Amino acid sequence: MFVRQDGLTQPYIYLWNSLPTNSAMSKSYPGEKMTESGKWFRYSIKGVTKVNALITGADGKQYSREYKLTAPQGELGQWWFSNGRWTKYDPDEVDPPDSVDMREESIYFVMTTRFYHGYHAMDFSTVDKRYESDDFDFEDLIHAVHEKGMKIIQDVVWQHTGNFGEAFFCPLFEKDYSADLSNLEESMVPTKHLLDTYGLNSAEEYWAQKPQVQYDQRLNLMKNTEYPGDNGNSTGSKPAKSDYAMDKVSTSKTYNPNNYYHTGYFQSLNWDDCTCKYCQIAGDCVDVNTENPAVAEYITDCYANYIQTGVDGFRVDTVRHIPRVSLNLMFNPQILDAAKGAGNPNFLMFGEICTRYTQTWYRGHAEESSPYYTWKESNPEWEKNWSWGTTAKDINDNMNLTFDHYLAEDDPSDEPTSDNAFLKGISYHTPDRTKASGMEAIDFQMHRMFGSAESAYNIGRDGDKYYNDSTYNVMYVDSHDYSPESPDEKNRFAGGTQTWAEDLDLMFTFRGIPCVYYGSEVEFKKGAVIDVGPNAPLETTGRAYFGDYLEGTVEANDFSDFTATGTVKETLEKPLSQHISKLNAIRRAIPALQKGQYTTSSTYVSGNMAYIRRFTDESTDSLACVTISGGATFKGLPNGRYVDAVTGDVQNVTSGTLTVPTIGKANMRVYVCCGEGFTGIDGAIGGTGTYLK
Repeated sequence: MFVRQDGLTQPYIYLWNSLPTNSAMSKSYPGEKMTESGKWFRYSIKGVTKVNALITGADGKQYSREYKLTAPQGELGQWWFSNGRWTKYDPDEVDPPDSVDMREESIYFVMTTRFYHGYHAMDFSTVDKRYESDDFDFEDLIHAVHEKGMKIIQDVVWQHTGNFGEAFFCPLFEKDYSADLSNLEESMVPTKHLLDTYGLNSAEEYWAQKPQVQYDQRLNLMKNTEYPGDNGNSTGSKPAKSDYAMDKVSTSKTYNPNNYYHTGYFQSLNWDDCTCKYCQIAGDCVDVNTENPAVAEYITDCYANYIQTGVDGFRVDTVRHIPRVSLNLMFNPQILDAAKGAGNPNFLMFGEICTRYTQTWYRGHAEESSPYYTWKESNPEWEKNWSWGTTAKDINDNMNLTFDHYLAEDDPSDEPTSDNAFLKGISYHTPDRTKASGMEAIDFQMHRMFGSAESAYNIGRDGDKYYNDSTYNVMYVDSHDYSPESPDEKNRFAGGTQTWAEDLDLMFTFRGIPCVYYGSEVEFKKGAVIDVGPNAPLETTGRAYFGDYLEGTVEANDFSDFTATGTVKETLEKPLSQHISKLNAIRRAIPALQKGQYTTSSTYVSGNMAYIRRFTDESTDSLACVTISGGATFKGLPNGRYVDAVTGDVQNVTSGTLTVPTIGKANMRVYVCCGEGFTGIDGAIGGTGTYLK
């Protein structure tokens, strides 16, 4: 055991509950004095496989939370505790080995379990124990993934908790993991605060109440739902709907006393205006007060710890339900600074800005639209007038500022534009990222239109100038929430295998980062309703368990180079699996397809879904001509040898023009410039398949 902690000159370690014997237990508090060893303090624990540990000082002050050190397969190995964080890995050894531009990666989106799937948190600061085994925890997973040359993107929530309270914001329950976790009454133990507030003498009395009464009691403690009475028990009059002045913080000493949640006043949710940023979007998604600096500090501190553990990026849930100015002042910079401090300047953060709409600007609102969140604040007055205190007045002032911001910024006609995604002619230029917010976007407009690749391509191309840099957009066809609007957004995509293949061609070669929702490679549960909550067996929905398709073994030499056995072999041999494998290999080999800018200008390109992409830096000049499902002509090109990554065909360009004859739907050509000074390829990449031929 190695320990170092700022401000602690002599650490002690207190040990208890050791197994299989009590040989490691401390005789008295504050525990055992540790021995200085270089820049660490050291203590050896022998003869046990499990023990609870706590780092203390000579005065008894605690410097760590309780932590279970485990090693079920043998004696405890080495553990480290450094400035508030436990780890099985030496913090001084760099992990991941490389911090790379995440646009070089492709994303495989997995729902890891089938319980409160992580969106209904009770404790932001720790991993739910049901995710982990005694001998393999989240940190082990991160290291195992990194060892295979892959990255981990963690799905995170900043906008809400579950409705059973949260450990810091409003602790209402303690979870008994030794009980039957499917039985709330056995596994969820009400706190004294919850019982005393409502005059209940026991957990049994709480659970004996009607479910709606239980829910109302929880919500009132969390949000002060009976706003605005000082004691939380009177109703008070609400202003007319036209009165948007936000004098709506809680002043109760019992109900939401710290204003960690938005008060119950904000209950009239309209998905299409500013109220969606201050309301509860579902019964089990209780909205925290993202205008309260104490809330932002706790959330960003919690997630900074996951970054320290080695996470490479965040997919941020429900971003549209947080005001952009709040994110730009209290969330985005803090997270990105934490990533840089952890040695990862390329940390990727992208948001679910859910805009189920087939135009770039969501129903005429800039503040509700995907591109809007990719920009920093342009007016310094917003930051100047932001309150960093945590009194009711400070928080109320911030909420009013966010509404003033909405009124001032919501007109889409004067939003900024960017050429960061576009070539100048066919030349790459250094993008200007000084105005980027650091919050990239899931491309909801392309997602909505992927019923047809051409429709997705058109809306993406036409809206790209409004993003700070759309080469960071994350593209997917379907997800755990929605599929494209055609044929039916509420069901897993059932547009046909060939349409899937064409969509994937576009995802893996157009600007942005491709994301495949697990199961799509076999059209898993196509046509099944995605989410009906508790109203149908999970197995009948689009969120069903996919693990059965992955049983067996896989031995991989590299990406797209593997052998497999069992059911997973059958999965990997499906037409779309093979299609994705080839597309991924092509994209990984061609920098222009990863990070390149593009042009569709008629000066250089003629064709239906056709574009030139190019990326240039001090060691790379990568240029690719792409056409999907049809012929194309590319003009103004550098002369030289061009090799098609799909077929290996070679064309020698002598007059700046390359012509591709007609090809069928879902087929594609990617001619890569291999002339002198260019980053070329040797021939066809990947195997043969049903559609790419």
